[in-house]
Amino acid sequence: MNALIYIIRTLTSLYLAVLMLRLIMQIVRVDFRNPFAEAVVRLTNPLVMPLRRMLRPVGKVDTASVVSIVLFALFKVAIEWSLVHRAWPDPVTWLIAMCFEIVIALLWLYVIMIFFYGIAGMLLQGRGSPIYDVLADLCEPLLSRIRRLIPSMVAGLDLSFLWAIIALQALIILISELRF
Repeated sequence: MNALIYIIRTLTSLYLAVLMLRLIMQIVRVDFRNPFAEAVVRLTNPLVMPLRRMLRPVGKVDTASVVSIVLFALFKVAIEWSLVHRAWPDPVTWLIAMCFEIVIALLWLYVIMIFFYGIAGMLLQGRGSPIYDVLADLCEPLLSRIRRLIPSMVAGLDLSFLWAIIALQALIILISELRF
């Protein structure tokens, strides 16, 4: 049973991360002609497009993407809860667990994106790639703030991505301790 819970938790977490990635990419205005961005759109279209027919965007925020994240997080909590506890959660517990799930997933998504962005920046050294371009658009707003607080180390070595990962993981630990 633990293996089944692990598989379901992993697959639902990955899809929730892809849904969040789509919303974040829309907010920061990533170039959607990028092959990586196109893949994210194709993966999330089955859930987002039916909702888009009913929901209009509000400013930069695509309400269909937001609602799809909330609905999928509710689904994820319901599936995991029914497997672990063999019962459905009460509505208040369901909503609280969904909020925790979304926040933790968002933080982990940024940890992973910043990690790959930092490693790719060291390896590519100025050469671009489709994934690197998207990661730059998504990670630079956070990393530029950290660079203002903590300047480069010896010989211009930029370790801002490590500081960001440490801070995000500390937040994950704090929030996880609040979870019931």
